[in-house]
Amino acid sequence: MSNSHAKVWLITGCSTGFGLALTRIVLQRGHKVIATSRDPSRTPELVQEVTDGGGHWTALDVTSDHLEQDIQQIEDRLGQIDVLVNNAGYSLLGAFEDLSVQDAREQMETNFFGPLRIIRAVLPGMRERRGGTMVNISSTAGVRALPTYSLYSASKFAMEGLSEGLASEVAAFNVRVILVEPGAFYTNFLTSGSAAYRPVSEVYRDTETGRRLASLQAMHAQQRGDPVKAARRIFDTVMGEGMAAGRQTYLRLPLGPDCLEAVRQKLGQLQENYDAMEDIASSTDRAP
Repeated sequence: MSNSHAKVWLITGCSTGFGLALTRIVLQRGHKVIATSRDPSRTPELVQEVTDGGGHWTALDVTSDHLEQDIQQIEDRLGQIDVLVNNAGYSLLGAFEDLSVQDAREQMETNFFGPLRIIRAVLPGMRERRGGTMVNISSTAGVRALPTYSLYSASKFAMEGLSEGLASEVAAFNVRVILVEPGAFYTNFLTSGSAAYRPVSEVYRDTETGRRLASLQAMHAQQRGDPVKAARRIFDTVMGEGMAAGRQTYLRLPLGPDCLEAVRQKLGQLQENYDAMEDIASSTDRAP
């Protein structure tokens, strides 16, 4: 790729998983990468790999009080952002009653308000240049909420709603929003570095909630999804090439057959629910 066509990518949460895999692919394809993580000193070998490959790695805490200023400094120093990938986040798992309001606030700050604030920081420039792409990493849990996922799903449902509404607003300025919905992938998502577990209280231990939490804790390294393949699909979707060629009009990018299965189950549940309530829904207009 010629430098004249290279894009500047800002990717959050690059120390592992999708963020790291996507950073490597974007560099390999000749684009400029600004990889970020909360504490780059914890992964010096990855920072060296990216910088040796021509990329940049900078500290970025998506919950910081000065996040907007940090983004502005990144653009001033490294260039205007063409592609934003909101990938940083973590999962908070446990029975709802075992989770605190503070837990909920922290989950939303990282998974929703952090990405929202970064979008607000980069969107004016994209709008003025009449071009840009914002990639928001959601989850199958952003489409279907299951036991133990109540707060994590709440953060991803919020991201889904934001992305859907935002996409319809910014299309007029040639700015695109892509909502990525991964299923289960072989990453550190379920480890202590990326997930927070709350012990299940006795009352929930023998319910589906308790059993599901136990199975999730045992599932690490059993996930079938390949994060490198997922990163390639994300890259192709942004660029409109490869398997994604000709599909630029779609908002959602589901990843993994398990995601498709979960979404189809949810669609069936919604259809059944709304059909069952059709007469009630139709009975509430004012009389002529």
